[in-house]
Amino acid sequence: MPLTSRWIYAFIVSCCSALLGYALYTQYFDGLHPCPLCITQRAFFVLTALVALTALIVHPQQKGRYFSAGLMLLFTGFGGAVAYRQVWLQGLPADQAPACGPSLEYMFANLPFSEAFSTLMIGDGNCAEIVWTLFGLSMPNWSLFAFIGLGLCAIVSALPMVKR
Repeated sequence: MPLTSRWIYAFIVSCCSALLGYALYTQYFDGLHPCPLCITQRAFFVLTALVALTALIVHPQQKGRYFSAGLMLLFTGFGGAVAYRQVWLQGLPADQAPACGPSLEYMFANLPFSEAFSTLMIGDGNCAEIVWTLFGLSMPNWSLFAFIGLGLCAIVSALPMVKR
C-alpha cells in the first residue's frame, strides 16, 4: 500500500489522540495533576490533531497540503518549545527552580489575559517537578520527542512525492 497524505494525517490524529488519552489517564487514574506547561502542551496536541483531522476529511490538493503542514508545523513548533521549556526547568538545580505559582484557573480568573499568558509560558515550580519517568525520561521529554516526530510527519505529508 503506497504512502499517502491521508495515511499520514490519520497517523497524526491517532498519535495525538493516544498521547492525550494517556495524559488524561495519568491525570484521572494515576493522580498526576498537570502543571500549566503540561496543559499548554496538551492544547498544542489538540490543535495539531484538529488540523490533521480537517485535512483528513477535506483531502486537500497540493496547496492545501502545504497549508495544513504549515499549520501543523506551527503548532508542533510551539508545543515543542513549551516542552523544551519544561525540560529546561526540570534540569535546573532545586535552588534555582522558580517558586510554585497559582493554579491555572486562578490566573485566568484574576489576572489580565496577557499577564496570565506570560506567567503560563514562564512556568513555575510545579513545572520543574519530575513525577513520572519512562526509561529515565520525564513526560515533557517524551512530549518534545512527540512534537518533533509529529512535525516531521507534517513535513512528509506535504511532499509532492507523497500521493494525495
